[in-house]
Amino acid sequence: MTYTIIVGFTNDAGESMGNQRATVRAVGPGKTVRGTVVLGAATPGASSVTRAEVADVTKVPADEAPAGAGDCPSSGIRVTADQGDAAMGLRVVGLHLENCGSRDYAVHGYPLLELLDGEREPVDGVEILRGSGEITTGAGPDVPPEPVTLKPGETARASLVWRNTTEFGTPVNVPYVRVRAKAGADPVMVTPGIDLGTTGRLGVRPWERAAR
Repeated sequence: MTYTIIVGFTNDAGESMGNQRATVRAVGPGKTVRGTVVLGAATPGASSVTRAEVADVTKVPADEAPAGAGDCPSSGIRVTADQGDAAMGLRVVGLHLENCGSRDYAVHGYPLLELLDGEREPVDGVEILRGSGEITTGAGPDVPPEPVTLKPGETARASLVWRNTTEFGTPVNVPYVRVRAKAGADPVMVTPGIDLGTTGRLGVRPWERAAR
């Protein structure tokens, strides 16, 4: 399994001084890996860090983990998710598709998604919408997908859009998403932490060429 760990750092008063994310790749069954997580240089005048604790851990099968910076899968395609943007209950997470191989790579349409729970089992009862207009106009107008051919070194971007609204019912959280760039592509499991509340809807915007 490949683990992603978020470590939180606090001062004597319990105030957060920052977080640091670390990825530990391909840990075999029964194996132990040791390492160091460092917060980095403190802001001048800031309180001293006196405590560190693990705030969150996610783990995905090593053969589905997003490739690290500088690594290129045998498919020649690197798929990753960013940390997203959250404002007033609206969430937007970017999916990034990079052609790190030696041949052109074409996509046309939307990334294919499987929503998974904490045990990496399918999540039922969530409607995946093509586009984000039914959720918000803040992510831009919905436009039909267009063919995108990426030359080596070029990238494309899609977006996941949802609202964290909780009314009647049981809130739904989706810690894991299995992503395929297109039908037949190798799966990549990302961990965007989708907190859908009780909305039951996730908008997906199509692949578009990323600005250089």
